[in-house]
Amino acid sequence: MSSLPLKSEEMKKKKKKSSIEEEDASIVKKAKTEIGDVIEPSSLTPALDTSKWPLLLKNYDKLNVRTAHYTPIPCGYSPLKRPLQEYLRYGCMNLDKPANPSSHEVVAWIKRILRVEKTGHSGTLDPKVTGCLIVCVDRATRLVKSQQSAGKEYVGVLRLHGPSDRETVQRAIETLTGALFQRPPLISAVKRQLRIRTIYDAKLLEFDANRHLAVFWVSCEAGTYIRTLCVHLGLLIGVGGHMQELRRVRSGAMNESTHLITMHDVLDAQHHYDATKDESFLRRVIMPLEILLTKYKRVVVKDSAVNAICYGAKLMIPGLLRYEDSIEINEEIVLMTTKGEAIAIGIALMTTSVMADCDHGAVARVKRVIMERDTYPRKWGLGPFATKKKALVAQGKLAKNAPYPTNLDQPTMPSLAPMEEDTPRAIESSLSSTKKEKKEKKKKKKAKKEEDDDV
Repeated sequence: MSSLPLKSEEMKKKKKKSSIEEEDASIVKKAKTEIGDVIEPSSLTPALDTSKWPLLLKNYDKLNVRTAHYTPIPCGYSPLKRPLQEYLRYGCMNLDKPANPSSHEVVAWIKRILRVEKTGHSGTLDPKVTGCLIVCVDRATRLVKSQQSAGKEYVGVLRLHGPSDRETVQRAIETLTGALFQRPPLISAVKRQLRIRTIYDAKLLEFDANRHLAVFWVSCEAGTYIRTLCVHLGLLIGVGGHMQELRRVRSGAMNESTHLITMHDVLDAQHHYDATKDESFLRRVIMPLEILLTKYKRVVVKDSAVNAICYGAKLMIPGLLRYEDSIEINEEIVLMTTKGEAIAIGIALMTTSVMADCDHGAVARVKRVIMERDTYPRKWGLGPFATKKKALVAQGKLAKNAPYPTNLDQPTMPSLAPMEEDTPRAIESSLSSTKKEKKEKKKKKKAKKEEDDDV
């Protein structure tokens, strides 16, 4: 008997739901005919697809969420939507360096063409060597060190001094992998000291036995001299050899397939902007510095904590919004805003699991600040204790650098005497008092000397 009324109630609920849905559908149809496109009501929230979001915001929905509660501050810009002057100041480019000019000359030409204050590059290439040279502008030059120490890839041409076969050359190239001793060549920019450099991988691409030429590919540590490697290959094969030609195909995060441009592209883009004020070509040639940090693990910071990090403060747990998987202690990470801007390169002080469980402590310390100070407003020193302490310091009841008293309303610290105003009378009185003290000291010294003489 009890099951019958329950069934009737369920039927009534279903009828109500269907009638409400029909009403909603009719309202939406009317709105579409009268207004145009309208967001239809639904009980489910659609899944957010962030796989096509740019730069550091890519796959943002897959980051671990610490909290979703924060107050957005209307400051800063999304990296691709910065005003042109800001875009240039936070820009970098993957330049195809031509043969003959040195890396220093190329960077100086870029500085003159773009009319910027500062430029830097990601690692010196010899004058005859071509290929990827990452050129950073203004604020992006802070990333030069991290890109210089990143891995490099080269394609080179080895000329042997005698006949050999493909198998011997291939065996020699595969042998010279791992940690190798190297001394820089006679013409080099560094001191000629014996040092160890790592070859991660090497392959023989082509071999011409008639012309004694071999084309090979190398993935190596920064600071490896391919010219020295070619000499060692010639010695290992037994006929001698030297480097005929070299091209860098990858430098750090950039390779030949990612936004590679020439010097002519930069010059044409700047000329087009000067003539027509069209920014599109300059924005295509220059990329935001965030493109160099896409391989770092990300930590998203609240807007209220951004300026403190720009001044060198550690990132604490209350300022953490989202974080990536498998972060380890002492690992380099990138601290970013909710708009996708890079704030700084940091060193993790917590693992991912600790970030999820812990309710206090430092998440990361700053290694290199990228964002300019005061891009976001200052949000520290505005709490209740800090404001009370400032009031007490202003009243002269508490020293400026004194620790917090136990009760701020009745400070236990000794109160300071109010400072005299810097009026002429006050200055004269202070000078006269110091003179009197000096005279009294002299009199005492004379009296002591006279007593000693009498004795």
